[in-house]
Amino acid sequence: MSEFKFKQFSVKNESSAMKVNTDGVLLGAWMNIGREEKQLLDIGTGTGVIALMAAQRSAAMRISERSIYAIEIDSVSSQEAEFNFENSPWRDMLRIENVSIQDFSKECPIKFDLIFTNPPYFIDSLKAPQKRRNVARHTDLLSHQDIIKSVNSLISPNGRFALILPSGEAQQFITESGQFGFRLCRICKVKTTLDSDPKRYLMEFYIKKGCQECVDVADDIPYQELVIETEEYKSLTKDFYLNF
Repeated sequence: MSEFKFKQFSVKNESSAMKVNTDGVLLGAWMNIGREEKQLLDIGTGTGVIALMAAQRSAAMRISERSIYAIEIDSVSSQEAEFNFENSPWRDMLRIENVSIQDFSKECPIKFDLIFTNPPYFIDSLKAPQKRRNVARHTDLLSHQDIIKSVNSLISPNGRFALILPSGEAQQFITESGQFGFRLCRICKVKTTLDSDPKRYLMEFYIKKGCQECVDVADDIPYQELVIETEEYKSLTKDFYLNF
């Protein structure tokens, strides 16, 4: 069985359309989780790794009254995430549902205090032969506007929304979300090397009116996908990766 081991949990990483990757770990470690959020939602959970990281961080704060919901449109990925949740130390905190965010947002009565996602991001680009991987990586079935509209209907009045996107798609997402009243209030631009342009944007939004405009509260995090050398990256992910 293909398995990815973290310090406090392991992830079956065999059948999911989207495997454990650096983007997901970055988001799980970077997104702001406070004590006041009681209802959390992971859109397109894949293996469940970001939801599991949120559960670990919640347990570290000794927060018992918290529910972390995860939704996944791909049935095989959903089953793998369920296995990972059930075999984690936080099985009572985690819930998984095999459903699209579009359908979930129409039926779910809960308002979420923190919503997060590592979403599909390829737009009108060459597709891989594997259909399930295309769904996980391309925006055909989950466009930016679908995400924004669904989050808008599910988020609590003071809730926050965090995600990671490539730099080009991030700029487009910032513009589109602003049309629905979202304010970018936290951002981290991620580089692969110190001298390269940012490759990924970690972003956090508020829907609350009157929120301050975008504030750079985190420095760029230089990193490499396979050989991580910077102290900033190690500090951010040290509670999760085994080798840090």
